[in-house]
Amino acid sequence: MSTATVVFDPFSEDFFNSPYEIYRRMREEAPVYYSEQYDFYALTRHEDVAAAFKDHETYSSAYGVDLAQVRKGHVTEHGGIIAMDPPAHRRMRSLLNRVFTPRAIEARRELVTETIDRYLSAVDPAGFDFVQEFSALFPVEVMTIMQGVPAEDRQQIRLWIDDFLHREPGEVEMSEAGLKSAIDMSVYYYKLIKARRDNLGPDLLSKLIESEIERENGEMGPLNNLEITEFAVLLGGAGAETVTKLLGTAAVVFAQNPDQWELLLADRAKVPFAVEELLRYEAPAQYNVRRSMREVTLHGVTIPAGKPVFLVGGSANRDPEAWTDPDKFDIDRDRAEAQNLGLGYGIHSCLGAALARLESTIALDRMLDFMPRYEVDWSGCKRVNMQNVAGWSSVPVRVLP
Repeated sequence: MSTATVVFDPFSEDFFNSPYEIYRRMREEAPVYYSEQYDFYALTRHEDVAAAFKDHETYSSAYGVDLAQVRKGHVTEHGGIIAMDPPAHRRMRSLLNRVFTPRAIEARRELVTETIDRYLSAVDPAGFDFVQEFSALFPVEVMTIMQGVPAEDRQQIRLWIDDFLHREPGEVEMSEAGLKSAIDMSVYYYKLIKARRDNLGPDLLSKLIESEIERENGEMGPLNNLEITEFAVLLGGAGAETVTKLLGTAAVVFAQNPDQWELLLADRAKVPFAVEELLRYEAPAQYNVRRSMREVTLHGVTIPAGKPVFLVGGSANRDPEAWTDPDKFDIDRDRAEAQNLGLGYGIHSCLGAALARLESTIALDRMLDFMPRYEVDWSGCKRVNMQNVAGWSSVPVRVLP
């Protein structure tokens, strides 16, 4: 096992800045990587990561989905659907699938378009921060409108999420400030849900209040306030982070690959393909953590039972065994080459994937209208330091005449 030659530290500045060279070496030198520093294993090859995503009996989500949770070694009681294995996961997922139908998402097209246009029209084309003034603002606005959050509180949800996902270099556990934000957000949603029970409407929280779920004994019953709170926090987080980071990356990657931007300007039908390539090339979520439920041997390395295992989708999506010329950003690439893991895979594939794709496609199309020629102030670009999330916190841009 090659532990000395390559170092994978998902809490380091090197990882936050760009992990792709580290990923390459891991795939080649240590496809089953062991971290002595943190006592976890990591899978980085596409074949291994995709298989692990689909094998919940070996790689469990029930102990949490980040290192701090999993190494505590006990089933997470209040992690929501993201920290469940079947059959509990199947019951919760089927409920949300009824809420997030393709028709229900498509019905939000007008809301998404109006929200994007509102925020984009407010920026100064002579110079603005693409993330702070645009891509960080509208996705959480869309999700919280769908949830029925009052207008004055919607951006606060985003601030709480940014806070509890933030990690300083070397920081594994959530900070005290992050923990306070996580609690404040949960309490906020809990109170909102309690109040909503007396004033139901067409929003997602009301639909969850009115829904029934199959319980372990086979009987149908309503969700309690805590269960709905867990859903609300998860949806708020996913709704705030995924598209924000994907579009910030788009502004950077297209500036670095102007030929690809020209392809979009020439043919708007390519916009959905560009979204898929962005998800492959630099996905907002770089990895998920699971707990090994049994001893498993891969590539000559034995992972003991009870260990945290990183499933590094960000590496799998750059695996040359799966993709042709994977480090090239190519919106015309053959997407049938391999499974894109940018929004997860298997039972824990992103619940809001259809909404994320809709938002990203509309936003990218509007960007082409608003900023057909633009430049990035590279000196002002800043990456996020976040738990498993890759992306930019600041991307200053200027629209060119």
